[in-house]
Amino acid sequence: MTTTDTATARIRTFHPRRGRMSDRQRDALTRLWPAYGLQIAALDGPCDPTTLFGRRAPLVLEIGSGMGDATAAMAAADRDRHYLAVEVHTPGIANLLELVERHGLDNVRVAEGDALDLVRAMPQGCLDAVHVYFPDPWPKTRHHKRRIIAPAHVALLRSRLAPGGTLHCATDWAEYAESMRATLTADPELVDVHGGFAPRPPHRPVTKFERRALTAGREVFDLIHRRR
Repeated sequence: MTTTDTATARIRTFHPRRGRMSDRQRDALTRLWPAYGLQIAALDGPCDPTTLFGRRAPLVLEIGSGMGDATAAMAAADRDRHYLAVEVHTPGIANLLELVERHGLDNVRVAEGDALDLVRAMPQGCLDAVHVYFPDPWPKTRHHKRRIIAPAHVALLRSRLAPGGTLHCATDWAEYAESMRATLTADPELVDVHGGFAPRPPHRPVTKFERRALTAGREVFDLIHRRR
């Protein structure tokens, strides 16, 4: 474990979530988890993406995939890349697994647990992209240390990006957006692709969460940085 990895090892950036599942979701979880699921807490050693997917391809890490609709849509439109979605909300995991089956997505795997623990177990330079869409903004000042887009966490994520790989963040929390921008800009190994907030990229689907934010009058901010 490197110094960067150690520095990020003890701060939880998420609320553990269970939630109620429908019979449909429960069935999907039971049937499909053995084939498509990864329990992060059960990892005993490095996580090899090629072994996980059974073939080699560029890999996108989705941190906080929610109900999985956006992940499934992106993976369906981007079959030449693998998508590894990380979530802690059990109904969301089950829903994504059902979407994987429904659309025949052999390029998706779903991991449950702490995304940063997973990243620590992955080889450096193995990721083509990292997506962090609408993470918990942890609005109270005393909780800002739990934000996933913080200097030590960004350094860890960047270390797993291949040269030219992208870190794409989105939030509807204006104060967090400015904090994200400052943090990403300060990393010397990242280049701001758009010189500030990015125009909404067409590959990022609009989720129900985002629609609610827009309906409530909150602006959505995208930031896209590339590893040198």
